[in-house]
Amino acid sequence: MPLFNAETLAEWLQHLEGLHPSAIDMGLTRVATVRDAMGLKPTFPVLTVAGTNGKGSVCAMLSSMLRASGYKVGTYTSPHLLDYNERVRINMQPAADVDLVESFRAIEQARGDVTLTYFEFGTLAAMRQFIDAGVDVAVMEVGLGGRLDAVNVFDPDVAGVVSIDLDHQSYLGDTREAIGAEKAGIFRAGKPALCADPNPPQSLLDVAEKVGAPLQLVGRDFGFMKEGEGNQWMFWGKHGKHHALPIPALRGSYQMGNATLAIAMLDEIRPLLPVGISDIKRGLLEVEWPARCQVLPGRPQTVLDVAHNPHAARALRLALDQMGYAAKTHAVFGAMSDKDIAGVVSALADRIDHWYLASPQLPRAASVEQLQAAIESVAPQAHTSGFTLVKDAWNAACEQASDNDRILVFGSFYTVAEVMAAQHGSR
Repeated sequence: MPLFNAETLAEWLQHLEGLHPSAIDMGLTRVATVRDAMGLKPTFPVLTVAGTNGKGSVCAMLSSMLRASGYKVGTYTSPHLLDYNERVRINMQPAADVDLVESFRAIEQARGDVTLTYFEFGTLAAMRQFIDAGVDVAVMEVGLGGRLDAVNVFDPDVAGVVSIDLDHQSYLGDTREAIGAEKAGIFRAGKPALCADPNPPQSLLDVAEKVGAPLQLVGRDFGFMKEGEGNQWMFWGKHGKHHALPIPALRGSYQMGNATLAIAMLDEIRPLLPVGISDIKRGLLEVEWPARCQVLPGRPQTVLDVAHNPHAARALRLALDQMGYAAKTHAVFGAMSDKDIAGVVSALADRIDHWYLASPQLPRAASVEQLQAAIESVAPQAHTSGFTLVKDAWNAACEQASDNDRILVFGSFYTVAEVMAAQHGSR
């Protein structure tokens, strides 16, 4: 069978989507086989971040602070919002189509009869680009779980777990104990392991002890506290304190916890990549991470957030309360059918005046009827409207909202992405 060989990124992505019979196939054997065939052995430090929520924000903060220190940083995150290139960044800039195509072609030539999923292909392509570009450090976000995620074929020099809660239960287990063990799978013997969940499951502690990873816990080994009356705070950890830090540019009080984990991880990599206090401050002020409690300019206030599980929805609720008054909140909402939709709705139902429901254009998406049933089970008196397309729901919310109202776009990444695409198309 001839090797697939196309010139455009769109053709390659279409090829990858149909290459493996399952979109998700947990396991490291296949991807490790291709890694070895390609000789992908990073000689630079690797920082790996796992967690139910917040891992993308931690990766963004790590990359921003390292970049402020003058290091060449490779960052791998998922999923993307508008363009696949967002997943692979060097010095905060998305990879070029031609470079991704070159990496995909090299993987296709090396894999032989080994089948790879879309995500596994992408993970190998990212590392190949980082090696070819000669980055000083790679910041890698785990896609799903940790132990069997493709990112885990590259040994981390520092591993961080942001949070542990219920999500992807069909793959990771239906308890925090089971999920904690999966996420702790990124820990390595003798390498620093950090957890920012204030109530880590015993399973995570057990895995760290079993593999011999020196584990640091938030509140015990590192943490933060506000300083003075202004918007400054202090980080404290096993290597000392950092005073007069600015509030992170990313909105939401929960971002303080994410920033704390990022700084603690940087402290552990300091012997290899020292980052000064001025660079930490600059990185916190300049960090960008779209659709994480992102407030768009103009009126009515528009908030984009990819909260897609109850844990994230509770954090979103708190962030909305901290944003101040809005006469009404109009919610554009869509979700995947395998998510705890009722749990997400329950966290926000009393903060939303009208729901504009639509299914993202994806086979896994929950139907409008499913969304309505979930809302009615939690909030029988809620006002809902159903639409065929997410952009139609968005347009309806814009028509109904006054200048003193708020429009909240949330649910799956795909819901937010379709609204962002509609916004771009209208400019």
